[in-house]
Amino acid sequence: MKYGVCVDALFLDAPLYDSVRKIRDIGYDGIEFWYHNYVFTGTELVPRKRDLDSLKKALDETGVVCTDFVWLSPDGAIDNASLIKPGDFDRAMKRLDEVIPIADMLNCSKLIACTGNIQPGKSIEEQKKAIITTLKAAIPKIVSHGITVVLEPLNTYVNHAGYFLDSSDFAAEIIREINHPNIRMLFDVYHMQIMEGNILAHIEKHIDIIGHFHSAGVPGRHELYQGELNYRNIIRRIGELGYDGAFGLEYFPTMDPVESLVKVLDSLESP
Repeated sequence: MKYGVCVDALFLDAPLYDSVRKIRDIGYDGIEFWYHNYVFTGTELVPRKRDLDSLKKALDETGVVCTDFVWLSPDGAIDNASLIKPGDFDRAMKRLDEVIPIADMLNCSKLIACTGNIQPGKSIEEQKKAIITTLKAAIPKIVSHGITVVLEPLNTYVNHAGYFLDSSDFAAEIIREINHPNIRMLFDVYHMQIMEGNILAHIEKHIDIIGHFHSAGVPGRHELYQGELNYRNIIRRIGELGYDGAFGLEYFPTMDPVESLVKVLDSLESP
């Protein structure tokens, strides 16, 4: 399995160049990050342009791959752009036009789309239609650049109260209705264990439309070897199902990030 480390969760706002080199030295293949224009401090997101030139330099020097980063934020607050609001359509498209050149620069082939929060007074079908409309409109833009958009369901019990898309089954319904190979699901094992459980059954049901995975220990969102999930079995089954993409590590470490990543890799790959 190829693993990608979320630098924003593991290293917060440390210099991207240094973080990538540390990740490569441990033995990981890829990285991902959240936003090109916001940095996570550990408690909040702060508007700040990322040093993408340093990131590209580190990727080129190390051979590490940038697997994905975020187009649209969970609540839609960043740039007031979401999938769920028809009135956000133009802003969502403008943001897509901003992130595609960054993806090209970093040789990154996936962008994460979150839906935004439930809109009071709007039916489920109306909100679903808004999501589908924007994703369909994005297809001509992303296809010409070899990019896949991965739609992410999140948990609403612990981390994202009010978020619209909190089910892998509902995400699959939307993606199958769009029916395009460049629109796929981001299956976050952490979020879906909280919302649905039956992780392997859901993965098996949706593996044909899963374009990326995220992971963290449950409960707590810490190291993968902590908690109730057997990630070695999950990863083994994903491989048996033919998945050949990256498996993203998006957790918050309980110790020094380098030490944590070493222990996680050992827990996943030791005999």
